[in-house]
Amino acid sequence: MNLWLGTLPVFLVAATLAILLVKRWRKSALKIFTALNIVMMAGALALLAGALSAAPAAATGSVAAAAATPAGAGGAALIAAAIAVAGSSIGAAFAVAYTGSAALAAMSERPEIFGRAMVVVGLAEGIAIYGLIISIILIGKA
Repeated sequence: MNLWLGTLPVFLVAATLAILLVKRWRKSALKIFTALNIVMMAGALALLAGALSAAPAAATGSVAAAAATPAGAGGAALIAAAIAVAGSSIGAAFAVAYTGSAALAAMSERPEIFGRAMVVVGLAEGIAIYGLIISIILIGKA
Protein backbone atom coordinates (compact mmCIF):
# COMPACT_ATOMS: atom_id res chain seq x y z
CA MET A 1 0.00 0.00 0.00
CA ASN A 2 1.16 3.50 -0.72
CA LEU A 3 2.64 5.29 2.31
CA TRP A 4 0.62 8.45 1.70
CA LEU A 5 -2.59 6.49 1.38
CA GLY A 6 -1.79 4.77 4.68
CA THR A 7 -1.42 8.10 6.47
CA LEU A 8 -4.84 9.30 5.33
CA PRO A 9 -6.71 7.75 8.31
CA VAL A 10 -4.19 9.33 10.70
CA PHE A 11 -4.79 12.70 9.08
CA LEU A 12 -8.56 12.31 9.32
CA VAL A 13 -8.37 11.36 13.02
CA ALA A 14 -6.05 14.32 13.73
CA ALA A 15 -8.36 16.72 11.89
CA THR A 16 -11.39 15.43 13.80
CA LEU A 17 -9.56 15.78 17.12
CA ALA A 18 -8.50 19.31 16.19
CA ILE A 19 -12.07 20.32 15.40
CA LEU A 20 -13.33 18.82 18.66
CA LEU A 21 -10.54 20.55 20.58
CA VAL A 22 -11.42 23.94 19.11
CA LYS A 23 -15.12 23.44 19.86
CA ARG A 24 -14.47 22.36 23.44
CA TRP A 25 -11.67 24.73 24.51
CA ARG A 26 -11.54 27.80 22.31
CA LYS A 27 -9.01 29.80 24.35
CA SER A 28 -6.53 27.04 25.16
CA ALA A 29 -6.76 25.46 21.69
CA LEU A 30 -4.55 28.19 20.23
CA LYS A 31 -1.87 27.52 22.83
CA ILE A 32 -2.03 23.78 22.21
CA PHE A 33 -1.81 24.22 18.43
CA THR A 34 1.10 26.65 18.82
CA ALA A 35 2.99 24.19 21.02
CA LEU A 36 2.28 21.37 18.57
CA ASN A 37 3.48 23.55 15.71
CA ILE A 38 6.73 24.30 17.55
CA VAL A 39 7.31 20.59 18.22
CA MET A 40 6.65 19.74 14.56
CA MET A 41 9.01 22.52 13.42
CA ALA A 42 11.75 21.25 15.74
CA GLY A 43 11.30 17.75 14.34
CA ALA A 44 11.45 19.02 10.77
CA LEU A 45 14.63 20.98 11.53
CA ALA A 46 16.21 17.90 13.13
CA LEU A 47 15.29 15.88 10.04
CA LEU A 48 16.77 18.58 7.81
CA ALA A 49 19.99 18.65 9.85
CA GLY A 50 20.24 14.88 9.57
CA ALA A 51 19.68 14.99 5.82
CA LEU A 52 22.32 17.67 5.31
CA SER A 53 24.94 15.91 7.43
CA ALA A 54 24.44 12.49 5.83
CA ALA A 55 26.90 11.25 3.24
CA PRO A 56 25.52 10.78 -0.27
CA ALA A 57 24.70 7.24 -1.34
CA ALA A 58 27.08 5.89 -3.97
CA ALA A 59 25.99 3.67 -6.82
CA THR A 60 27.88 0.41 -7.25
CA GLY A 61 29.48 1.27 -10.57
CA SER A 62 30.33 4.94 -9.96
CA VAL A 63 32.65 4.97 -6.96
CA ALA A 64 34.95 7.49 -8.65
CA ALA A 65 32.05 9.83 -9.38
CA ALA A 66 30.90 9.65 -5.78
CA ALA A 67 34.40 10.39 -4.53
CA ALA A 68 34.62 13.48 -6.76
CA THR A 69 31.39 14.95 -5.34
CA PRO A 70 31.78 16.65 -1.96
CA ALA A 71 29.69 15.20 0.85
CA GLY A 72 26.27 16.82 1.08
CA ALA A 73 26.57 18.86 -2.12
CA GLY A 74 23.82 16.93 -3.91
CA GLY A 75 21.44 17.20 -0.99
CA ALA A 76 22.14 20.91 -0.58
CA ALA A 77 21.40 21.50 -4.26
CA LEU A 78 18.09 19.65 -3.95
CA ILE A 79 17.12 21.64 -0.88
CA ALA A 80 18.08 24.85 -2.70
CA ALA A 81 15.88 23.75 -5.63
CA ALA A 82 12.97 23.19 -3.25
CA ILE A 83 13.49 26.62 -1.68
CA ALA A 84 13.61 28.22 -5.14
CA VAL A 85 10.31 26.62 -6.17
CA ALA A 86 8.60 27.37 -2.84
CA GLY A 87 9.77 30.99 -2.68
CA SER A 88 8.89 31.78 -6.26
CA SER A 89 5.50 30.09 -5.94
CA ILE A 90 4.64 32.06 -2.81
CA GLY A 91 5.79 35.27 -4.48
CA ALA A 92 3.74 34.48 -7.57
CA ALA A 93 0.71 33.73 -5.43
CA PHE A 94 0.90 37.16 -3.78
CA ALA A 95 1.50 38.86 -7.13
CA VAL A 96 -1.40 37.09 -8.84
CA ALA A 97 -3.70 37.83 -5.89
CA TYR A 98 -3.02 41.56 -6.01
CA THR A 99 -2.90 41.95 -9.79
CA GLY A 100 -5.89 39.63 -10.30
CA SER A 101 -8.09 41.57 -7.90
CA ALA A 102 -7.00 44.87 -9.43
CA ALA A 103 -7.63 43.49 -12.94
CA LEU A 104 -11.13 42.34 -11.99
CA ALA A 105 -11.89 45.71 -10.45
CA ALA A 106 -10.70 47.49 -13.59
CA MET A 107 -12.60 45.11 -15.88
CA SER A 108 -15.81 45.71 -13.95
CA GLU A 109 -15.61 49.37 -14.97
CA ARG A 110 -14.20 48.86 -18.49
CA PRO A 111 -14.66 45.33 -19.91
CA GLU A 112 -12.61 46.12 -23.02
CA ILE A 113 -9.31 46.02 -21.07
CA PHE A 114 -9.56 42.25 -20.48
CA GLY A 115 -6.55 41.43 -22.68
CA ARG A 116 -4.24 43.98 -21.06
CA ALA A 117 -5.32 42.92 -17.58
CA MET A 118 -4.62 39.24 -18.28
CA VAL A 119 -1.15 40.09 -19.59
CA VAL A 120 -0.31 41.69 -16.24
CA VAL A 121 -1.61 38.63 -14.37
CA GLY A 122 0.39 36.38 -16.71
CA LEU A 123 3.56 38.36 -16.02
CA ALA A 124 2.99 37.88 -12.31
CA GLU A 125 2.63 34.12 -12.86
CA GLY A 126 5.97 34.14 -14.69
CA ILE A 127 7.70 34.51 -11.32
CA ALA A 128 6.83 30.89 -10.50
CA ILE A 129 8.20 29.75 -13.86
CA TYR A 130 11.52 31.49 -13.15
CA GLY A 131 11.80 29.60 -9.87
CA LEU A 132 11.03 26.33 -11.66
CA ILE A 133 13.78 27.01 -14.21
CA ILE A 134 16.28 27.75 -11.44
CA SER A 135 15.31 24.53 -9.68
CA ILE A 136 15.81 22.51 -12.88
CA ILE A 137 19.28 24.02 -13.23
CA LEU A 138 20.09 23.20 -9.59
CA ILE A 139 18.80 19.62 -9.90
CA GLY A 140 20.97 19.20 -12.99
CA LYS A 141 24.02 20.19 -10.95
CA ALA A 142 23.13 17.85 -8.03
